[in-house]
Amino acid sequence: MIEKFLLGVGSRLQEIIDPEAVGEQVAQWLIGVVVGLIIFTAFYILWRLVRLAVMPFLRRRFDLTAVSFIDAVVKYGILAIGFFYALDAAGIKTSAVLASLGIAGLTIGFAARDALSNLISGILIFIDRPFVIGDLVEMEGFYGRVDRITLRSTRIVTSDGRMLAVPNTEVINKIVASYTNFPHLRLDIAVTVAVDEDLDRARQVLLDLVRHDPAYIAEPAPRVVVTRLNDYNVALELQAWLQDERQHIEKRFALREKVFTALTAAGVQMPFETIQLSPFSVELAGGEAAAG
Repeated sequence: MIEKFLLGVGSRLQEIIDPEAVGEQVAQWLIGVVVGLIIFTAFYILWRLVRLAVMPFLRRRFDLTAVSFIDAVVKYGILAIGFFYALDAAGIKTSAVLASLGIAGLTIGFAARDALSNLISGILIFIDRPFVIGDLVEMEGFYGRVDRITLRSTRIVTSDGRMLAVPNTEVINKIVASYTNFPHLRLDIAVTVAVDEDLDRARQVLLDLVRHDPAYIAEPAPRVVVTRLNDYNVALELQAWLQDERQHIEKRFALREKVFTALTAAGVQMPFETIQLSPFSVELAGGEAAAG
């Protein structure tokens, strides 16, 4: 009984699955896959050729930020077209694929919501232009030069040589300070002098450091302001506008050292916050004096 059942199942499977037909289908599928790979490779080569031909023109007409964005759009556009042509050549109906994607769209969208948010944020960064490639920016305590803006992240090279890949959603939702968006940048150098110092003399010493230095502009003019009256010193701040804002780190270090050297050479006291103890005496009830 069991043998007859197994023989019946075997004969039925042979009727459904013809080995010769299966072999022919596998061969056709392999040929389709090879043709699809050739087509996708051809579109990849097409993108490289278009990039070589168009990039020089784009670099002459647009800035690096626009060139990077257009390059990404053209790249993924051509490769996406090549991908669907390759699927069609492999015998996979793109309409069925798109229908499947539509059915699973909610699931895919939920799983890839972060990637989609970064993509949309990258487009908004390009449109809004809070900074461009090459700008010096600071965000969440990190400072560096914008090296690249992709559709997923913004690449920042820090002053100590590290590469930070910041997701575009973080860039959109955080406060970003740009040091190069405007023509000039002001340096503020804080210093304290003794309470009995001549402030006009100290001001003159500080202004002489930047007044005739070509690295600083004459308008707005540099100035020295009193920022705070402390118990043991007076806080001053030298404010000078740089000619080249990209040199602000080096110039800040150099100017801070010049301030110390100039005030020391002029004999201007820069005291620490100290507590001075003075002796005193107290008259006791019995007429005796107690020293304190």
